[in-house]
Amino acid sequence: MNLFKASLVAITCSALMSCAVQSPLNTGPRDASPYISQYQASLRSQVISNVHYELDFQLTGDTEFSATTKVNFNLSEVPKQLSLDLNKAQIKRFLINGTAVYPNYNGAYISLNTRLLSSGDNTIEVQFTRPHSTNGEGLHRFQDPVDGKVYLYSHFEPAAAQQMFAVFDQPDLKANYKISVTAPKDWQVISTMRESSVTPAGAMNRWEFPETPKLSPYNFSMHAGPYHMWQDNSGRYPMRLFARQSVANQVTPEDWFTYTKQGLTFFDAYFGIPYPFKKYDQLLVPDFLYGAMENAGAITFAEDRFLHKAAMTAEQKQSLAGVIMHEMAHQWFGDLVTMKWWNGLWLNESFASFMGTLATQEATEFTNAWRSFYAQGKQRAYEQDSLVTTHPIEVPVATTQNAFDNIDAITYQKGASTLKQLRHLLGDLVFQRGVSNYLKQYSYQNAELDDFINSLAKSAGRDLSAWTKDWLYSAGVNTIKAEYRCDGNRISDFSLLQYPASSELPTLREQKVQIALFTKGRFDLRHETTVAVTYKGERTEVKQLVGERCPDLVYPNYDDWGFVKVQLDDKSFDTAKQQLSRVTDPLLRSMLWQSLWDSVREGNLSLDQYLSTVFVNAPAENDYTVVGQIISTLLRSKEYLAQIAPIQQNYAENAVKGLAQMSLRKTMESRGDNDFQRRWFNAYIQLAGDRDSLRHLAQLLDGTTKIKGLTLDQDLRWAIITQLNRYDFPNAQQRITQEAARDNSDSGEKAALAAQVIRPEAAAKRRWLSKVHADALPFAKQRIIMENLYPAEQKLLSAATAEERLANLADMDKKGPVFMRSYSRNLIPTDCNYTSIAALDKVLDTQTGLSNLTRRTLLETRQTEQRCVLIKNKMTH
Repeated sequence: MNLFKASLVAITCSALMSCAVQSPLNTGPRDASPYISQYQASLRSQVISNVHYELDFQLTGDTEFSATTKVNFNLSEVPKQLSLDLNKAQIKRFLINGTAVYPNYNGAYISLNTRLLSSGDNTIEVQFTRPHSTNGEGLHRFQDPVDGKVYLYSHFEPAAAQQMFAVFDQPDLKANYKISVTAPKDWQVISTMRESSVTPAGAMNRWEFPETPKLSPYNFSMHAGPYHMWQDNSGRYPMRLFARQSVANQVTPEDWFTYTKQGLTFFDAYFGIPYPFKKYDQLLVPDFLYGAMENAGAITFAEDRFLHKAAMTAEQKQSLAGVIMHEMAHQWFGDLVTMKWWNGLWLNESFASFMGTLATQEATEFTNAWRSFYAQGKQRAYEQDSLVTTHPIEVPVATTQNAFDNIDAITYQKGASTLKQLRHLLGDLVFQRGVSNYLKQYSYQNAELDDFINSLAKSAGRDLSAWTKDWLYSAGVNTIKAEYRCDGNRISDFSLLQYPASSELPTLREQKVQIALFTKGRFDLRHETTVAVTYKGERTEVKQLVGERCPDLVYPNYDDWGFVKVQLDDKSFDTAKQQLSRVTDPLLRSMLWQSLWDSVREGNLSLDQYLSTVFVNAPAENDYTVVGQIISTLLRSKEYLAQIAPIQQNYAENAVKGLAQMSLRKTMESRGDNDFQRRWFNAYIQLAGDRDSLRHLAQLLDGTTKIKGLTLDQDLRWAIITQLNRYDFPNAQQRITQEAARDNSDSGEKAALAAQVIRPEAAAKRRWLSKVHADALPFAKQRIIMENLYPAEQKLLSAATAEERLANLADMDKKGPVFMRSYSRNLIPTDCNYTSIAALDKVLDTQTGLSNLTRRTLLETRQTEQRCVLIKNKMTH
């Protein structure tokens, strides 16, 4: 058993029925880190209740802020040890129940003098100063390079509220928060509640906010700065939108407010509970670590994903609508009802992913939302669930440090797919009634998985314990395949075969799917029949299909009801390769394209054979979502071809050049359709690597040639400049300086940095790497360096520092999970050969003290290398 899998079974005592329950009076001290274990947290929540925070902040815009936290709480009994979390603060004054004492403080938490505490009500007051965070957690500070204005925003998940105020930082100690803020007169202050008053206080303003409903610490927030504000009071709930002043012209508030109103109407009706936080604020913020965060009533979004310097494409609008809906679903499922501990985080995210897609599909113009989910997120889940590091959806979380160890496509998209399948199994109305009852029963409380499942089971009138065990506590993705015989052009018998993920993951699951049969017509594939089947076990007979016309293609997960891989039978696979462009159903086309790509990744179809299918069929594809899916495989194919070189050098160069030319041709043919043209042109930029394509991009940049219908906005200009520098096209570096002078925005600074870092210069690469290793830059810039330092074709440059990066892995691991999520994903060396695999083996064998997160990434990287070698060996050219 490897260390990663061992960690999955290292369940804390509080989760095991056989463990002896200790009295809180005998709990041991914490380990002096800012993290708390599930066991320690459960003991703390056993004695603490009725928590209220009074928070007072003095904000000036400088690099440090001052604050006072007053914590009122009830103790059922006085424990031997009790801690209050506060991270890296300078404590100025500390009182327990009115008595000033010197704090027993280690920089991570205050160990309270329990002799000053009593059963019943207690009050602790902490006055302190602290530097603002610069890594996206706590109270993050950002200074706009355009106008020098300072913006603050908070981010607390999973346990970073302690970087802003003194707190019992765990989800099951819900509390009420009353906040006061002194800030510059031109600033806005945004929190969970709408301010009750703003009064002058000398050169500043004093903001007062009413007390919030009960919230877990990570759901509370406070944001401040000279934000530009838009308002819309036309719906049931007042809405506001905020962004930095210098980027306000890149925001389309009408779209934000439209999707928000549509979502609030949908969720109010679906859940049967009015939106719980009275007003709906949304903020676009810089340097954000994730896509968005569901702070109650004041949701934050990563501005770099949602600012647009040209009219938004359909893809961008759908992405915006989808993320708004995802975070909105959390306002009920996550904020109103919250998990007790971080092992329940998957259910929060799975549910929001499922409900966000459902709302986007049913409440907005994006009626293709489930198809997009299949083509993008669900494929990431299938891939993640096929890795050696796969894990059950529900896994134990030992400490707050491990809260995000398993936050991945299994947590989000597999979990969402599982809920979607359960909805098919139980029926739409039964599922909805179960969800509504759950939210009503546990409003403003914490709940566990069993609470949710029991609510659905009660609504359905069936036992879901076996389903829960198979789906939520067992890892891996199953495969189904149709097996049938025909006599006289009619089906004589038909069965669905189900295969386990592996011998180590033998679970066979119950699922409800649709089986569709198709026959070749003169101009298309005719859809003959569809039947719904609930299958389980190794073989399920499907007698309903006996007597049907013998098909040319069988698809046993039609309309994507199930979370299962499909292995096409031989006849269907041949039909799929030959008849792709004749399939009229866009979702089925998407699924058949995916079957072909899966065959490449599994070594059953060579990459060059797949690309031959692309060259024949992709130019005829007219569905926007499917085009995006194909393009993503082309970009991955380019990476494989770069890694495979120089063994297949001539084929690789010609294939990539051909893909670039195909993308350019489709760009030119798509004039008049901005969405298609932009999608194909973005592909052209990323596929361009040959001199002719790069020269053409340079000419477009200079305006000496044009593509009809296409306007090069600032984002496209930077994308071209980055690509020219990636391949060291003549004068490319000077273009960075020239463009940076035109665009001095934060996004311009970061784009210029990416273009510099990606240049194929050995000495410069070493300098950039040393800046990452030495923490010489803000994390937002370190992340850009890591993402652009070693593109696939710069194999020799990567090899030059590979040993250094592996040797430094243990030191980098000490920088914590935020840093390592980027470092391990981008800078663990790969080279698509057995030597690289052996180097990873050595690290896994010798560096045994690495965190679960880093060790997991090493295991996944090794498997990715093994797959690359398999694809290389399968090449026929």
